Amino acid sequence: MRGRVILIAAAFFIMSCSKEEVRSERGIDYSYGKDLRHEKIILGDRLDNPYKTENMRLALNSLYPTKADRVDLKTTDLYVRFLPADDLEYETLQSMGIHLVDHPLDYDIVVEGDWYHDPEVPEAQMTWQYAVVGPDFDFPDIRYEIIDECYIAEHDAATRSDDWVDWDAVEREAYHLTGNADRIQETAVTKASGKGAPSGRITIVDEHANGGKPFGVAGVRVSCNSFVKFDHCYTDRDGYYTMSKTFSSELRYRLIFDNEKGFSIGFNLVLLPASVSTLGKSGPEGINMTITKDSEKKLFRRCVVNNAAYDYYSRCSSGDLDIAAPPADLRIWLFHTLGASSAVMLHHGTLLSNDMLASYLGTYSSLLEFFAPDITLGMYGKDEYRRIYSTACHELAHASHFSKAGTDYWDRYIAYIVTSYLKTGGMTYGDGLLNGAGYCEVGEMWSYYLESRMYKDRYGGSFPTFGTSYWFYPQIFRYLDERGISPSDIFNVLDATVNSRAALKNALMLAFPAKKDVIDQVFNRYR
Repeated sequence: MRGRVILIAAAFFIMSCSKEEVRSERGIDYSYGKDLRHEKIILGDRLDNPYKTENMRLALNSLYPTKADRVDLKTTDLYVRFLPADDLEYETLQSMGIHLVDHPLDYDIVVEGDWYHDPEVPEAQMTWQYAVVGPDFDFPDIRYEIIDECYIAEHDAATRSDDWVDWDAVEREAYHLTGNADRIQETAVTKASGKGAPSGRITIVDEHANGGKPFGVAGVRVSCNSFVKFDHCYTDRDGYYTMSKTFSSELRYRLIFDNEKGFSIGFNLVLLPASVSTLGKSGPEGINMTITKDSEKKLFRRCVVNNAAYDYYSRCSSGDLDIAAPPADLRIWLFHTLGASSAVMLHHGTLLSNDMLASYLGTYSSLLEFFAPDITLGMYGKDEYRRIYSTACHELAHASHFSKAGTDYWDRYIAYIVTSYLKTGGMTYGDGLLNGAGYCEVGEMWSYYLESRMYKDRYGGSFPTFGTSYWFYPQIFRYLDERGISPSDIFNVLDATVNSRAALKNALMLAFPAKKDVIDQVFNRYR
């Protein structure tokens, strides 16, 4: 869409596999995480997992040598790894509620990062996915290995009756016995309450909004773990989070960009539907972190897109813009070395059936079948929050239009874009003369208009002129908006039959007969 659709495949080849003053304000930390790397995780030595059932039994016996035989300590969890063969197998695991990570949980992490790929697995394939499941887990027909049988006291209902056992102390003893005592956080142990659930706030600065004060990173998943003991939760709209489990050891924290609103931000050198950004190692009390444009670029861009999409989905509600939200399970990919963006909606069934495009891309088209994106956002040269916000809103507006107009409409839309690009020597939207131009005209009018509307609502000032230099006229919708035809009114006519300028004008006149003169005037003004 807004850019060259065929460059999506090229991205697979283009992508390459200062101190600040600390400000003390509740929930805001401008220093935390500044030195984190967001590339490949580097593993160190394998460690003895303190949560292995046998290690927890040894710890129990060590602390309660005369009473331990009263406790029937049985395995509560299995530490396993899966090797999904394709997207379908990975989705099968996710649909079972499994929390998957791409690196082993019982190794020292020498250098933190966002991703890992097992050297014994070909780079073009998905790597091993590590997880913790129940002892009675019904394994699907997907390659797997059981690494350890484990015991986590919170997962054993029977421990509630063993009130004479201090399971926190048993857990700490297991860390000592397995050579992991250095990971225990004594400050957490000595608190009067014993331990606390990790909590904190993740925020981001948009220097052109809210007076430069941080916003919450909204609806994103925060995950933490020590070995096989995991917990995760979603931030609220202000970026606050609180886990449900308690810990006393050092934890590894991560942001996982599958948002509670129903979209995910993926593809960061590994084929996974949701990108992961490490937040590093910290204590069990939780972390506060504030991301700015000076933070690592991938983290900053992911958080901006996350917030733009969260804002967009929220504004689709009946009390606001009152338009259809993008379809469920929307997949957004960020390409940091490309400038072009698109709403190809591959994951929802478009484009791959287009013989012309498949013929043009040849073997490259098969790459798109693996975790096919719906939206691709080119991040090259986009380092300001407002530029990324604007781009994301434009493509999300396309996704809403897709929800209304359907797959066949979108196939024709994409076909026009690609054909025009090829026949006009790379013009973004062609010249408007080829067959199917009306699909592009209507679609881009809508997306540039809504992008401009959302931008103005956020940043103020005059109504932006996004898209007004092209052969289509998004200013038509702005004109109608100013005269009482709302975004919802406009959107409601954008069904599969509105595939040309003439069809759009007729649909608006039928829907709003009282505004017939206004509609006629603006369409005659912009020809």
